[in-house]
Amino acid sequence: MPHEQVNDIAMYYEALGDGEPIVLIPGLGTDITEYKPIIEGLARTNRVIAVDNRGAGRTDKPRSAYSIEMMADDVAALLQKIGIQQANILGISMGGRIAQALALKHPEMVKRLLLVSTSSRLIHRRRIGLFGLARRLPIARSKHPQPNHAFKLQRQATASFDNSKQLHNLHMPTLILHGRKDGITPLRLAEELQQGIAGSKLIVFNGGHLFLFMSEQKSLIPEIESFVNNSKE
Repeated sequence: MPHEQVNDIAMYYEALGDGEPIVLIPGLGTDITEYKPIIEGLARTNRVIAVDNRGAGRTDKPRSAYSIEMMADDVAALLQKIGIQQANILGISMGGRIAQALALKHPEMVKRLLLVSTSSRLIHRRRIGLFGLARRLPIARSKHPQPNHAFKLQRQATASFDNSKQLHNLHMPTLILHGRKDGITPLRLAEELQQGIAGSKLIVFNGGHLFLFMSEQKSLIPEIESFVNNSKE
């Protein structure tokens, strides 16, 4: 699968399946190889475009500072390059913050917004250190290990992001999917998203921050498919 030159980086992506486009944006310290079951599950009924964020996977990893808005601009530029004018944006953890920034900066590109295990802000920056644990879990092992400098730059970007006062400016249909026992992004922050985004829907699953990799994945994918393919325009 190809790279595209966007902004100052070569960005890697994969496209699979046919139907309504869903753009999958991974979380901190991860790349699309770690979301294979989700990508393949959604691709049964949709066209899935999965991206490696700046600093991860097979995308370039510059040593200058990153921001969530910068990574949102990367995704927007990639979609423009590959001819996608509008898509359903699925953001996971840090990817959910990128998805929010994309929806604010480029609302015309976002048909529906799907936010998984994410929030508009962090309540304790120390919590971000817990993400490092995921790098040692079997479910989060990549064939393309992230260098330490890139992990730190992504971590700094997501730790400094606070979109909580802009949620009322998100007007596209929005589905929020969250684990009841999430210790990294507490459920109350997902509830804050739901309260801040008019008309949004929150579905709570058993499990924690990584519920989407566990048994709940079997019910997660149908919820996403239903929202994308059955929602009213």
